[in-house]
This record gives sequence, C-alpha cells and structure tokens, in this order.
Amino acid sequence: MTQQTSLRNEEHTGQLKKAALSAWGVVFLVISAAAPLSVLAGIGPLAVLIGGVSAPIVYAVAGIVLAVFAVGFLFMARNLTAMGGFYTYIAVGLGRVVGLAAGFLAWISYNLLQIGLWGLFGVMAQGMFATVFGIDVPWWILAVVGAVLVFALAVAGVDVGAKVLGVLLVLETILLVVLAASILTQRAGQLEFGTFAPENIFTPSMFAILGFGFAAFMGFESTVLYRSETRDPDRSIPRATYIAVAFLAIFYTATLWLVIQAFGDSEVQGVIAQDPAAFFFTAMGAYVGDWGVSVMFVLIVTSIFAGQLAFHNAINRYSFALSRDGILPSAFTRTNRRGAPWVAGVIQSVVAIIVVIAFGTAGLDPLTQLVILVNSPGVYGIITLQLLASIAVLIFIMRNRHLARRWYVLPAAIVSLVAMAVLLVVLVITIDYLTAAGPAINAIILAVVPVVLLLGAGYALILRARRPEVFARIGGADPETARIENGEGR
Repeated sequence: MTQQTSLRNEEHTGQLKKAALSAWGVVFLVISAAAPLSVLAGIGPLAVLIGGVSAPIVYAVAGIVLAVFAVGFLFMARNLTAMGGFYTYIAVGLGRVVGLAAGFLAWISYNLLQIGLWGLFGVMAQGMFATVFGIDVPWWILAVVGAVLVFALAVAGVDVGAKVLGVLLVLETILLVVLAASILTQRAGQLEFGTFAPENIFTPSMFAILGFGFAAFMGFESTVLYRSETRDPDRSIPRATYIAVAFLAIFYTATLWLVIQAFGDSEVQGVIAQDPAAFFFTAMGAYVGDWGVSVMFVLIVTSIFAGQLAFHNAINRYSFALSRDGILPSAFTRTNRRGAPWVAGVIQSVVAIIVVIAFGTAGLDPLTQLVILVNSPGVYGIITLQLLASIAVLIFIMRNRHLARRWYVLPAAIVSLVAMAVLLVVLVITIDYLTAAGPAINAIILAVVPVVLLLGAGYALILRARRPEVFARIGGADPETARIENGEGR
C-alpha cells in the first residue's frame, strides 16, 4: 500500500488536531520558519557589506517594530476564534472583498517563499555533501528529496514536526553559542562598539538594508494559524509570538555583532568582499576549527529544512481555511488521523517539486534565478499583508470599543500602521538591494502583489453577485460574533 493510499484511508472528520501544541511547540514552528542560522550565514554578510558595521541594528529595529505590530494583532486574535491568520483578520477589519484578496495573497506569498527557498536548500545541501562526504549531487535532486521529507514529516502531525524543529533549532543555537564564546574568549579586550555608534547607524545604506532585517522574521505572525491546535491558545499564542520575536531579534543582533568582532570593525567588510558566502565559515574555522565548519554546513542545511517544514505547515493551514470557507476545493480540508491536512500537503509538495525540477533541468541558477524570481515576491506580499493587517486591527479596535483592552493597544496599532507603511515604501524604493535583479525583473516582482490582490478582490465580487452564500463565509469570522472576553483584555 502506498503512503498516499494509507493516508486516504486514515482520512476522518476534516478537523485539525486539538491541543497538539504547547506554547514552546508554536515557538519552534515560528522560529524555524525564519531559519535563523541560514539567515545569518547567508544574508548577514551581505547586510554588513552594504550597510556597514551597524548592520546588526536592523534586526533589533525589525524586532521592535514587529513586537509593536503584534500587540494589536494579538488583541484581535484573542477576540476572534476562527483560524485563518491574515486572511481572517483582514476580512473582519476591512471587509470580505479585501479579506479574500488578502487570503489569496497570503496563500501565494507563503508558497512563493517556500518554493523559492528550495533553491537555497539545494545549493547548501550540494555544498554540504561535497565538503563533508566528497559526493557531488545535483542541487535540484537534493531539493526534491528535501520536499518529500518535508511532506512526510508534515503528515506525521504538527506536534511531531514541532519536536523535530525544536531539536534542530537547539543544535544550531548551540553551535553559534560555541562560536560566540570562542570569539569572546580569544578577542577579550579587543571588542569594538562601532556597531552602536550613531554616525554608523543613521546612513542611507542602513535604510537600504532594512528589508534584510524584516525578511529575517518571515512567518513570525503564523503563530495565530495554530490557534485551534494549541493548548490554552489565549495564553500560549501571545506568549509564543513575543518569545519568537524577542529570541530572533536578540539572536540575530548579538550573533552578527560578535562575528564582526572576529575580524574587527575596520577589516570586516574587506573580509566579506572576498567571499560573502564563506564569511561565517571563515570565522568558524579560525575560532572553532575545521570540525565546526563541517558541523555548520550540516546545520545550515537542517536550518533551511526546518524553515521549509514550518512554511509547509503554514501554507497547509491557509489552504485549510480557504477550503473551509468554500473558496478552495473541499478536498483541502481533508485530514488524516493525526489531524494533518494531507491533501493540501500533497498538492503544495507536488507544485514545489515541479518548479524545482523545471529550474534544475533547464540549467537555471538556483540562487540568482529560483530564489530571487520566486522568493522575493513572497517577501513583498507578507509585508503588504502586515500593512493591511495593521489597518484592519485599528478599524477593529475602533468598531469594538466595548472590548476590554489595555491602554497601550490602540497606540501600538497606530504606531504599527505608520511603521508598516513607511517600511513598505522603503522596501519598494530600495528593492535592488534586496534582489540585485535589475529594473525589468524588479518591476515584475513588485507587480505580483497588486495583481494577486486585484484578482482576489475580483473573484470576491463575482462570489458576492453569483454565490452570496459562499461570499458570506469569507474570512470564517463575523465581526458581529467576535468573542468577547470577560475581564481585562490584552
């Protein structure tokens, strides 16, 4: 019996598994989606090369802004029981037409992020096999194997995936702590603090790399997608969100600053310019040893794999929510005995594998073409969704003044809206720093977001005219039936 046949036989009620996750399980899912080790080793050096020695600060700034965004976002989550993330919250705050447009954008954006990153996974896995085992395997074959393994773990249940992600996250954190401790020990008395000097922070090049900082937190808001699968979600979801944001902000900022210290403020950009991809490996070899280089290669691959599993789970839950509301085919709500939406997983995995094979057999570059062309529109899509969600949260608060809330919720929502609007403008203006793809490709990348939004809104208008019963279900939650908590709100 094939795995697919077995899964079909296990199909039951179309319900996600209840109480499968603790707050820490959600934390592992969300932090793993960011793939912190691969972000630091892959993007961190470029951030320093472009922005200078103050580059670590952009991660702290992103963490602060996203923590402020989370205040209003989680207030709304506490008062809406429906699972659907951006899709649900934007539908409640801005109406069903905009909500369905946002639902499609979220679904497309997460798919683009996940599929594009298979190029990075394939390249790193290819390098790892060549360096550690002396074997040369085409990148796209390794990416296909990775996609199959991600699907297998996902259908085993979200709780199983969270445990695996937790182990991988702990291992990569330990490795970077070893590197940091080695640098601190060997460079004692030689540490420099140019990273925190105002003249290095407030420069045009620092604004240009803001996108790097926010892209490093991709998927942090997916905590709310696991609400129906989490124990005590009113406490666990906010706790998981703030822990994830705080950990990533501190981890990125502190680690990148320490690795800069491995070479010194005046020398670090010259070292990176020689080979940006080798920067962290060079530091690891110099301060820890060859064994650290080999372990880092393996853990970067597992870090990206962990991120892919987390994105896969998030995509499946958006598919589940859109199917629940009658937008996608009902098959997407089918779950196995472990509460995993396996049909959605099969379709997502097949699409990813087809794209990877197409790029591989066509001889296209996995980094400059697959990652940039496929991944970048997803980044802009998520930032746009955060802006729309900020507007939706503010409207929700103003419409529901009777809901108990702490004094800082409304100011946080206003600050978040302004910050997200400024961020999106900055990212559009500085897109070439993020993609280095040229004007024509950048125009196509930026066009994806408005095109998807317009198509989604158009489909919603068609549903309103021709299938009002489906239109009424968009978002899965009605503002009039928002769950009102007794006592003090959060």
